[in-house]
Amino acid sequence: MIRLLAALLLLIALPAKAEEIVLGLSRDQVAITANFDGSDILIFGAIKREEAIPTDSELGVIVTIAGPDQPVLIRRKDRKFGIWVNTESVAVDVAPTFYAVATTAPLSDILDPIEDTNTRISISKAIRSVEAAQSDTQQFIDALVRIRSSQELYQVLEGAVDLEDETLFRTHVTLPSNLTEGDYRAEIYLTRDGQIVDLYSTTIPVKKVGLERWLYNLAHDNALMYGLMSLAIAIGAGWGASAAFSLLRR
Repeated sequence: MIRLLAALLLLIALPAKAEEIVLGLSRDQVAITANFDGSDILIFGAIKREEAIPTDSELGVIVTIAGPDQPVLIRRKDRKFGIWVNTESVAVDVAPTFYAVATTAPLSDILDPIEDTNTRISISKAIRSVEAAQSDTQQFIDALVRIRSSQELYQVLEGAVDLEDETLFRTHVTLPSNLTEGDYRAEIYLTRDGQIVDLYSTTIPVKKVGLERWLYNLAHDNALMYGLMSLAIAIGAGWGASAAFSLLRR
């Protein structure tokens, strides 16, 4: 919510647009089913202009996809008396469950650090903690980024946006199978000289469908019925396996 508000304030602050994004998506929603093993989203578009292409600066394109924000408690384990135990911890107030940043060039080359601080485009800026003033907090945040990067939940894709004639752009982002359900924000930024000149934002719903949705709702809305149904299925499966085994022994 804070990041969206910052983006809206940025839109108000931007001057009259000489360059404007016209966006397309390969899909406008992602359905999570029992055999869901991830999904690719193709993001493509064009840049509409009222004037000739500026020749005194280089155009940069940044594409971000962010999953729902959630608080995270990060713990550090140390070995004491022969066992691993939790020692220190840091509470992160806002951390996206999924975050991908795709760019036409290294992010530091096309985005001014002040703009990054204001819009929270880079992964390190997207994670916020009230304990950030503590000297060792960044170590915990770095550990969170490292863990989620290994799970493909955090992705930095520098150079992955193809830009043709400073007019047409395209990229694709791979969503892993371990996604959190919710609304995912897709945002595209145009930059020149490190400054953002245009922003386009849209939402991609990621939801369970079919039987998975029914079971999810049942487990959360009627836990007793879900438990009784699970017990009945387990008893039925056990009885069926026992009967089949008995037939095979004859």
